[in-house]
Amino acid sequence: MPFDRRVWQEATTLREAGYEVTVICPRRPGYTRFHECLAGVHIYRHPLPFEADGPVGYLFEYATALLAETLLAFVVLVRHGFDAIHACNPPDDIFLVGRLFKLAGKRFVFDHHDLNPELYESKFAKRGPLYRVLCWLERATFRTADMVISTNDSYRRVAIERGGVAPDRVRVVRSGPSLERLRVVAPVARWRNGRTFLVGYVGVMGKQEGIPLLLEAVRNIVFERGRADIQFCLLGGGTELPALRLLAQEWRIADYVTFTGRVGDDVLLEVLNTADICVNPDPYDAMNDKSTMNKIMEYMALGKPIVQFDLTEGRVSAQDASLYALRNDPRDLADKIVELLADSDARRRMGMRGQARVREELEWKYEAAKLLTAYDELWA
Repeated sequence: MPFDRRVWQEATTLREAGYEVTVICPRRPGYTRFHECLAGVHIYRHPLPFEADGPVGYLFEYATALLAETLLAFVVLVRHGFDAIHACNPPDDIFLVGRLFKLAGKRFVFDHHDLNPELYESKFAKRGPLYRVLCWLERATFRTADMVISTNDSYRRVAIERGGVAPDRVRVVRSGPSLERLRVVAPVARWRNGRTFLVGYVGVMGKQEGIPLLLEAVRNIVFERGRADIQFCLLGGGTELPALRLLAQEWRIADYVTFTGRVGDDVLLEVLNTADICVNPDPYDAMNDKSTMNKIMEYMALGKPIVQFDLTEGRVSAQDASLYALRNDPRDLADKIVELLADSDARRRMGMRGQARVREELEWKYEAAKLLTAYDELWA
């Protein structure tokens, strides 16, 4: 916090509605204070030894975090008091904190951000014993929850059909963008690296985000199509960032791809407002097909046309503000990028449609009302 945009919007929305809100989260670069109060929201941060990248590492990271979060929950109880714990995943072990405090009459709200069994399968291309453990943890979390908040209708179906949650205890609150934060600013030419077009991406540099597929599309565009007029700028950090930089060098496309690492909103707005189009290379798998990607609606909020693979929830969000490449096909992704860059009228039309959809339907202010209604039902 406050980097997690969804949680920050939820916390500030509840605070503005009169709730006292305290957040427990890990420390991150730039936000290392044990306790501070931002916009009326108290934040307590615990250390994490490292950012895991493997099953054993995840077990150690999550066990360490769970212990710290449990201890901090007692700190918050003594200093501030609380009536409900609002927990978001991953991981799906925070229900243990919820069960402990339910013994004292507290409510437990599960904010379902990720399909962890599918996330594991996507990262490691297998199921096995750990997959079954994750399914058990997910069921236990659903059964502990007094209220489940799902990020889209696909997740709501998972809660009801796989989690056994009664439909009247599941509410959908999408991750709508804030138009106060995502504002139009003047483009900055240096991000184009001297080239005619700029393609933007923002997101985590992890194993399941499909960045190698995007780099393969870049290689196709540069060497097979002979296009030297397109620059790609990839915003975000993650465990795979060093490997992705090496891959770009090995494929001789490093000069065409700018990796910024994790950046603040000022740089994000500069790049996305300069971009001619934006991309989402998340590949098709059981998790991505059902997940709403925040980046899609952020692109739309800034009036940017999109190219992405054909995923169920991707279509729900973007509709006709996007072109859809064949699933997991980098050559077709390259086709769609080149096609859209060649058609300025289509880019303008798609950008306007996406921006209007955010303003009229998807902006956070519409979802904020749903969040507050869910809490009214929680107390009822």
